[in-house]
Amino acid sequence: MNLQWFFLTVGYSGLSPKAPGTAGTLVSLPLGIAILVYFGSQTLFLSALLITLIAIKSINRYEETSHNHDDSRIVIDELAGMWFALSIAPGVGLDWADLFQWQNGIALQIILSFLFFRLYDIKKPSIIGRIDRETKGGLGVMGDDVIAGFAAGISAAIVWQIIVKLGVI
Repeated sequence: MNLQWFFLTVGYSGLSPKAPGTAGTLVSLPLGIAILVYFGSQTLFLSALLITLIAIKSINRYEETSHNHDDSRIVIDELAGMWFALSIAPGVGLDWADLFQWQNGIALQIILSFLFFRLYDIKKPSIIGRIDRETKGGLGVMGDDVIAGFAAGISAAIVWQIIVKLGVI
């Protein structure tokens, strides 16, 4: 196994025999939270963007040699999507102690980001499914997850705002 495969499978998490997409997302989550805590949402967003651009080229090379489009073991798209969601939903500067205070909504928004991302990534509603079906190569593999990540982050933020407005927390 080479470095490209390590990258595309997010540290080989995509080699999980069951639910490689969920495994890749679960590995990506604490990495994204660490970047969010130590460097902020802007750095997380830009890191996801950079990884997306690198992944598109890397996936194109992989597909040229393997002739296998959207290999289920490739989960770098889940990492990018999850990181976009995290950079949007909590989207604030925080430290480790903030993660464990339920009242500020950070933990809930992270959980909601994860759940919405997996929902949109699996069900592929609207434009997400269209990109998945109609766009080929690395752009197609990454595109649906990037849009799912944006949608998940926005959905989590909206749900949090509704909870705040209703005074639930």
